Amino acid sequence: MTVAATGCAIWGVEYQAAGKRSRLRVYIDKPGGVSISDCEQVSHDLGDVLEVEGVIGGSYDLEVSSPGLDRILFNAEQYVGHVGETVDVRLNFPFEGRKRFVGLLAGVEDGQALVRIEDEEYVLPLENVQRARVVPTFD
Repeated sequence: MTVAATGCAIWGVEYQAAGKRSRLRVYIDKPGGVSISDCEQVSHDLGDVLEVEGVIGGSYDLEVSSPGLDRILFNAEQYVGHVGETVDVRLNFPFEGRKRFVGLLAGVEDGQALVRIEDEEYVLPLENVQRARVVPTFD
């Protein structure tokens, strides 16, 4: 069984090499949200495939979860889907003297995100983004 067969899609993947034991974190999503049983099924199926294929050498922990309310944005398409929401963007290299921008995601175009903070707008190249998360708001 594949991830798609569960009705889910891979939202993003993070791999952290950590000495003798690494961590592979896979975020899955689907319309209506992800359940614990979805995570269990994908973890089981994906774990089997990874073991058979020998994709990851050495010991590792596999974590499967939903992206959550404070979801990480991995690609331009995901940014587009969250235009109008508050984001927390951390850069690899400083832009205008700073590496962190928390503001309204006002748009995405040509590989750049437009983040509005109060009266200022910043055009941030996605290639310079270390990590961007949606900041959940509660009414």
